[in-house]
Amino acid sequence: MPQTSVVFSSILGPSHSGQVQPGMGERGSGASSSGELVFQEGRLISGSLEALMEHLVPTVDYYPDRTYIFTFLLSSRVFIPPHDLLARVGQICLEQRQQLETPGSEKGTRRGWSSQAPSPQTRRRGGGSYHLSSHCPLWRVTLLYALPPQAKLKSFSAKIVQLLKEWTEAFPYDFQDEKAMAELKAITHRVTLCDEENGTVKKAIAQMTQSLLLSLAARSQLQELREKLRSPAMDKGSVLKAKPPATQKDILGVCCDPLVLAQQLTHIELERVSSIHPEDLMQIVSHMDSRDKHRCRGDLTKTYSLEAYDNWFNCLSMLVATEVCRVVKKKHRTRMLEFFIDVARECFNIGNFNSMMAIISGMNLSPVARLKKTWSKVKTAKFDVLEHHMDPSSNFCNYRTALQGATQRSQMANSSREKIVIPVFNLFVKDIYFLHKIHTNHLPNGHVNFKKFWEISRQIHEFMTWTQVECPFEKDKKIQNYLLTAPIYSEEALFIASFESEGPENHMEKDSWKTLRTTLLNRA
Repeated sequence: MPQTSVVFSSILGPSHSGQVQPGMGERGSGASSSGELVFQEGRLISGSLEALMEHLVPTVDYYPDRTYIFTFLLSSRVFIPPHDLLARVGQICLEQRQQLETPGSEKGTRRGWSSQAPSPQTRRRGGGSYHLSSHCPLWRVTLLYALPPQAKLKSFSAKIVQLLKEWTEAFPYDFQDEKAMAELKAITHRVTLCDEENGTVKKAIAQMTQSLLLSLAARSQLQELREKLRSPAMDKGSVLKAKPPATQKDILGVCCDPLVLAQQLTHIELERVSSIHPEDLMQIVSHMDSRDKHRCRGDLTKTYSLEAYDNWFNCLSMLVATEVCRVVKKKHRTRMLEFFIDVARECFNIGNFNSMMAIISGMNLSPVARLKKTWSKVKTAKFDVLEHHMDPSSNFCNYRTALQGATQRSQMANSSREKIVIPVFNLFVKDIYFLHKIHTNHLPNGHVNFKKFWEISRQIHEFMTWTQVECPFEKDKKIQNYLLTAPIYSEEALFIASFESEGPENHMEKDSWKTLRTTLLNRA
């Protein structure tokens, strides 16, 4: 996440609700062309890749909007690898430096003034007009161009360092390979030459580099740890040959308070989701394009965080099913189901929709759902309400309404508890996938459909904001250890346990049970 504030409302407009807007990427009324960039009602909606790259690089009198920096750096990897983008940024910086060092080059700079004075609202670039940054009024630009060449170089170098700082903070993983790091060193070396006598620039570069290396080292260690711990949920439980003794510990023996368990689940969710980074989510788009033989293939080896978080959802669902099916007595199974229903409701109240969905999914697995005698004793009114919230009809309309309410609560929150929003991750990924598939990357004129990437970036940035919330609940190591290490039955084992609790009722179930018993005998 970038350390600086990124406000998307100013770019997408105050009425942008987050839903996909019709006509995205089309040049409607109010559109105006600015050379290789196209604006609509003051918002950049398309441009050539080269123009978008140039728009990223500061000049003496210009610094890109932070929302643009985040969005372009995030979306550019769909078209060009980060190290190649760095190389192009370095080339543009070199061109700028050469122009600033050349006497009388003010009129010929890439974003310089034309021979005629422009209006206060626009300046020239490649023959077209575009809006000046609100942070750079006309009088300030005029003063900047009145500065001697050395002063311009100092101003330029400081802005380049600031851009690189924002880049390394927002997307440190872009600099993991040798090519990217070599390009970064080359750019910072050129910047240092622009202002050799000023120790401030050198100090800023040194601090930036140190922070980057620390970020890369921390992430590398985290991935190594995850690699050691990686194992499919199905490997955590072997096929049962007999049901466990009634004295064996279950979740109720560790925690019998639904609210406390929901809080500990929220702890785990926030710990896992906080390791997901914007570029991890953009890998989803890159992977789609790579399957279509796009020249900039996504590196799927970088998605450990996404895989780990997705596995957590599956493990929690299977744990819920395991806890229910492994109980011998029907009375205790009923109590277990009602307990998880209460836990799911508390997750909903907290704003932890991902755990809530995982719990509901676990109770809807066939080995659990078929336990009709057990379910007949359960007070299902609460469960019906939860299923209503997660009703998949109308594209999960009920869930999206609840999520919107939680989002509004988070935005107006006075405490960390009210800030918690943990969306259903699979649905979030599907939304990004859908947004990518229904809108093309390029428009008919060859321009990048930047309006599409504004929206993808806005959704990813909102998700990243949720992941940065500090969990306000006290951590209970005993409960978390159970949730993360308790044995989980395989699907086969769940069916065996289910049939042992309530025998098969129809021919299909009888055939399944017979097959499973044969499998057990063969393995014995």
